Amino acid sequence: MSKTIVIANQKGGVSKTTTAHCMATGLSHRKHKVLAVDTDPQGNLSYIMGADSSKPGVYELLNDKILAPDAVQQVGQGPIISSNTKLSNANREMTGRGVYKRLSGALEPFKAVYDYIIIDTPPAMGILVINALAAADDVIIPMTADALALQGLSQLYSTIKAVKQSNTELNIAGILLCRYSGRTVLAREIKQLIAERAGQMETKLFNTTIRESVGLKEIQAKTSNPYDALFKSKPANDYLSFIDEYLGKKG
Repeated sequence: MSKTIVIANQKGGVSKTTTAHCMATGLSHRKHKVLAVDTDPQGNLSYIMGADSSKPGVYELLNDKILAPDAVQQVGQGPIISSNTKLSNANREMTGRGVYKRLSGALEPFKAVYDYIIIDTPPAMGILVINALAAADDVIIPMTADALALQGLSQLYSTIKAVKQSNTELNIAGILLCRYSGRTVLAREIKQLIAERAGQMETKLFNTTIRESVGLKEIQAKTSNPYDALFKSKPANDYLSFIDEYLGKKG
């Protein structure tokens, strides 16, 4: 059965796109059929995966300019529906009845083809994030262990609760700590606060944490097939451990 996973956090710099990328490539590495979807106008996931942003993608799909199969690019790292700067006009251009369910409807044909659909979202609340949540089964919230990261959780949680009124299947799978080092007392204290906040949101803080690494960013910047190089890095292996935790597998 296909599952759609949204990676969401309106705060930037929390490894949201890296999480989407490593989940897509990691699940593919685990022999699952995965479709990546980039709904961020900045197009970072599209760039990392080597997609051509000049080709039709999410914008055209949402506006019924192309058929669903024509939106998919087959790149070295796997299939992706890419983003481009036209998406920055989405809040202004997308209007009318059913506007918040356009992505859900557009992705429906792919559920019979892929095991997982991974959606990267922009770092701001708006119509694109709501569309992604309306299409999702699970939402994963990447965070860093700092006080500022905690501030945005309430707004995101309120948005998720609002979307759940129409998408009753939407589930907060958990909060994932990224770029984490438990060496300082402050980081450990904030981690505990995040775990408590997760409980208030009726979800959990994943046991797996993701380390910071410049090497991981360098590998992503090469936009080549990442498997051999990517999963030699410690943070990418953290993501493989996280994927196993998410899937309910024991180490």
